[in-house]
Amino acid sequence: MHGTFVILMPLSLILMIFGGMTGFISILARAYLLLLMTGLLFLFGALVTLTGISVYIAYSAAAFEEAVCLLRSKDLLVEIDIKFGWSLALVWISFVAEVLTGAVFLLAARAVSLKRQREQAL
Repeated sequence: MHGTFVILMPLSLILMIFGGMTGFISILARAYLLLLMTGLLFLFGALVTLTGISVYIAYSAAAFEEAVCLLRSKDLLVEIDIKFGWSLALVWISFVAEVLTGAVFLLAARAVSLKRQREQAL
């Protein structure tokens, strides 16, 4: 599980960086297909981030269960304290931001499409 988590989170970051670059170009070009693909790229990145969060939480739970099996002493279990900290909070913020960014790019693609249809109707 640790290997999966180590791969998913940097992949999510790479997708965000690539999405930002394509998003900047697509906004300047006002290209429907590029806006649509950028929105889908951000939503895919959000899915990768959510998968990474899930694996991280499952990995932490499995590590706790392993510690319980190894220690088997109630006195030592009191000393074990599991806290996720700021990293998990920042990943959740990143997930929400990716979903919102993907939705905004999809709305921008829709707006460009509607504008082109109106121009063609005239």
